[in-house]
Amino acid sequence: MKLRLGGFSAERVLRQFLPRSLLGRSLLIVLVPLVLLQAVALQIFYGSHLDELSRRLAGSVAGEVAFMVDEIARDPYTRGLTIQETDAHFGFSTVFLSGQRLRSLPPPDAPGPVDNDLEGGLKTDMRRPFTVSWNHSADFIRVNVQMADGVLRIDVPRKRLYIGTLYIFFLWLIGTALLLFGIAALFLRTQVRGIKRLAVAAESFGMGRDVGPIRPEGAIEVRRAAAAFNRMQDRVRRFLAQRTTMLAGVSHDLRTPLTRLRLALAMLPEIPPGEAADMNTDIEEMEKLISVYLSFARGEGSEQAMPTDISLLLDDVAVAARRSGAVIDCDVPDSLVATLRPEAIRRAVTNLVDNARRHARHVWLMATATRRTLRIIVDDDGPGIPAAQRETMLRPFESADAGGTGLGLAIAKDIVGAHGGDLLLLDRPGGGLRVVIELPG
Repeated sequence: MKLRLGGFSAERVLRQFLPRSLLGRSLLIVLVPLVLLQAVALQIFYGSHLDELSRRLAGSVAGEVAFMVDEIARDPYTRGLTIQETDAHFGFSTVFLSGQRLRSLPPPDAPGPVDNDLEGGLKTDMRRPFTVSWNHSADFIRVNVQMADGVLRIDVPRKRLYIGTLYIFFLWLIGTALLLFGIAALFLRTQVRGIKRLAVAAESFGMGRDVGPIRPEGAIEVRRAAAAFNRMQDRVRRFLAQRTTMLAGVSHDLRTPLTRLRLALAMLPEIPPGEAADMNTDIEEMEKLISVYLSFARGEGSEQAMPTDISLLLDDVAVAARRSGAVIDCDVPDSLVATLRPEAIRRAVTNLVDNARRHARHVWLMATATRRTLRIIVDDDGPGIPAAQRETMLRPFESADAGGTGLGLAIAKDIVGAHGGDLLLLDRPGGGLRVVIELPG
């Protein structure tokens, strides 16, 4: 059963204060038992050993004060000699104030266990009125005892009651805790560094950036994960290379007979010119379909990511679209640079612009960037795509146009996904379709 506090579970509240990184949580796992261990050691020392030692020191001083008072009361004529001898043996500084009466003093500001033990011992060993001034001086504690003919003022050195090694113990306790925590942090940072390097390499590889094999380091499990990632990366590269080689052969084998057909048509004069033109158009369409299919299957695995001027790239796409008869406006900030595969993104944006201009009269091309995200937006004033069909339109060979191949959006989505981004189909404000490419910055 989860504990709930005012509608919030204690687990959720606690999670807000816990560190999110693996290094922070590992250090917390080390720090919490260490602090608890030190707290238990301090409690055992301070609560038992130190407490017992404090009572014994206070009882010893109380007994010495009571002994001196009893000796003076037994023989007032030898009071000076008694004070001199006891001060020499006990380390006191005693003065007799003849004819004075004892004044009550306010309680100490912050009495501690030692103060309470001394006061209790004096009450037990000495049957006379007395007062204790704890804060009179930093070097001694003043005890005033009412005698028959005056007040006996005894200054007891504080070092007789307080243990100076207590501060050394605290410093040792805190120092060893910090030293152990630092050593643990150093070792844990080394272990976590291998995991962070593996995560960065996996993220970069997923975005199409060839970072090469990573060096295994850290614990044996982390080394195994790094070695497995290197093997996977190598297998993916070999697969892409083999697929590209195979598709290049398929492209050559398919285009060779198409070229022969085109030559044969040109050498047959008895075919009416209209029919020959239609057949040439069919052959061109077949070559175009082959190119599109191969582009979709091949992808852009061989291209490497590099810093790219997005402003220049989108301007080139807009200029090419205008040459094809499109009405397109391009609104891109100057000097917008991002690391990506430029030819792949050019193909994706070109596909989106071509789709837009086939269904709309006006196309708008825009780009914005934040510290973490690059957004490329393609707007059009066409009929748009119903929300229920948008997911379907992103699949290969799905097209709302009878003459379309259904690969334009699929290729764009594949390219964007290879960059670690996402492609969204939304409603354009004012009508039409808005296609948003979101790429990590």
